[in-house]
Amino acid sequence: MEVSLDSVRHPGIASCQSPLMETSASAARKRHVLIVDDNVSLAHFFQEILKLHGYEATMMTDARLALKFALTQPLDAVLCDLQMPDLEGDLFYATVERSLPALARRFIFVTGSADEPRFQKFLATVNVPVLRKPVPVEELLAEIARVVDG
Repeated sequence: MEVSLDSVRHPGIASCQSPLMETSASAARKRHVLIVDDNVSLAHFFQEILKLHGYEATMMTDARLALKFALTQPLDAVLCDLQMPDLEGDLFYATVERSLPALARRFIFVTGSADEPRFQKFLATVNVPVLRKPVPVEELLAEIARVVDG
């Protein structure tokens, strides 16, 4: 099955010029990625892209609920926005890092706010990939694969 994203547009995603890779039905266990972003349409788009590539993807727009989920469910990676209401990504990460340091090593931040001084200071102290919006689909998938398989 091949699907092209040429006709799909979203403000948080750079256009994709190449067709999506074919997913393998023979994968033993789907890798589970938690998507945490208060932008519902962008989070849903990330979820659909990951599902098309054979991942199990859970989308949550409430960071507090996502934190409870992350601390109680087996996850292979977390794709997290930095700037969110109620609980921002840096505090979400710090809480996970204290409880589940192995999961904290499998975080990816997706943001349009990485240049803000408060986030720059935080990002300088952690070794976590940061994808800037709009995110090219190929870059998203490559970073997810690197974090999950790394």
